[in-house]
Amino acid sequence: MMTAGGRRSVRTLAVVLAVTTAFMHGVAYGMVGRFATVALDPDKTTLVVVTGSALLSWSLVLSQAMESMTRAFYARSDLDLLLSSPIDSRRLFAVRIGAIAASVSLMAALIASPFINVLALTGGGRWLAAYGAVAALGVAAAAVAALLTTALFRTIGARRTRLVAQIVAAVIGAGFVIGLQLAAIGSNGTLSRLALLASAPIVALAPDPGSFVWWPARAVLGDLGAVASLLAASAALLALAIAIVAPRFADCTTAAAGVAPSAPARAGGNFRHGSPSAMLRHKEWTLLRRDPWLVSQTLMQLLYLLPPAVLLRHGFGDGAGMPVLLVPVLVMAAGQLAGGLAWLAVSGEDAPDLIATAPLAAEQILRAKIEAVLGCILAVFAPFIAALALSSPFHAAVAGMGIAIAAASATEIQLCFRAQAKRSHFRRRQTSSRVATFAEAFVSIAWAATAALAASGTSFAVMPGALAVGILASAHFFGPQRA
Repeated sequence: MMTAGGRRSVRTLAVVLAVTTAFMHGVAYGMVGRFATVALDPDKTTLVVVTGSALLSWSLVLSQAMESMTRAFYARSDLDLLLSSPIDSRRLFAVRIGAIAASVSLMAALIASPFINVLALTGGGRWLAAYGAVAALGVAAAAVAALLTTALFRTIGARRTRLVAQIVAAVIGAGFVIGLQLAAIGSNGTLSRLALLASAPIVALAPDPGSFVWWPARAVLGDLGAVASLLAASAALLALAIAIVAPRFADCTTAAAGVAPSAPARAGGNFRHGSPSAMLRHKEWTLLRRDPWLVSQTLMQLLYLLPPAVLLRHGFGDGAGMPVLLVPVLVMAAGQLAGGLAWLAVSGEDAPDLIATAPLAAEQILRAKIEAVLGCILAVFAPFIAALALSSPFHAAVAGMGIAIAAASATEIQLCFRAQAKRSHFRRRQTSSRVATFAEAFVSIAWAATAALAASGTSFAVMPGALAVGILASAHFFGPQRA
């Protein structure tokens, strides 16, 4: 992942990993360092907060596990080889499910390692037991993902499961986080999830401290007995999932292999008439709508716009400064979404030779693709701008300009670094050019900061705006497509 398949110096790679590790541990210290002295036998409030935080993390792990399980059904091409093997296919599929569980657990442990290490260094070695809790939660997430995905296959069929599973994965990944934020907005008037979890009504509704519900929290806090119980329970759940899913895995993968990657051909009477540019824009929108793997990659970004929408609706009464906080959120989301869509439209073209033979000049083809991307951004963010305009036309204008500029900037970066690839490589697009990846992220942040300062009415907005222009100029200079 770090080298995108190319040869790089081991020393450079080691330096990058060391800097990244040190940075992540610094972030972890700022976030959880003050909690290292929490007692092994905490009060109910602490148990509620730790359990809620663990559920937040577990929902994201479950989302990733569902995506991995769905890809195991659809994206693998070794079914014929496995079924022709002299080994019992149920054992092979049991191993595959176990491998997914192991990979999910290892990824979760890798992400959690800076936080656990900081807690262990500042609060004692008992915090290292949290690695066991993370592994147990990862195994449990993989088991639940296998059961859910197989249940979708059995109930709605292979064709619908590919899309529905991606939507469910995105909703699970963001649903719990967004749900807590929406509850916090409604009860405390704040986006702080910890404030909601630690509130008196939530704590009063929670079970007694001796309940088994708190096993995950006690395991995270270093209770070895809770860790052992959690590991045993997750292993039993995984064994149950394997016993149920492994015999049906072959049927599911066979059905998935028979699903056509595109919609069936339609009668000639359904052909559309229009200009070549309009047809090319319609083609891009149709491909975006049909792409099942794109759903889970972009839907979560859109779901995270729900809390700002609720903030717009509530208005926080006399909280006149709240639109200033909403503007950069919208601008940042627009830049990130536009970057992904621009990659799909510009670089992820599966039929470049066919498009090249269209009766359009290269500039017209590129313009139509850009218009398709910006049209998607307009359709997504227009409702938010309209809602913001009802309470503050000035902030709506700033947000609209920021969204347009951030989307155009992200698209321009993708144009500078465009390279022919397949749409199926969307998840690995960051490895094609590190410069493009960082430039896209930094320019979105810079335009979000510019919009925030402009919304607050200060002239300091010129500074991050100049930085964004400088990033764009650098990307245009270093990009292989600058000519």
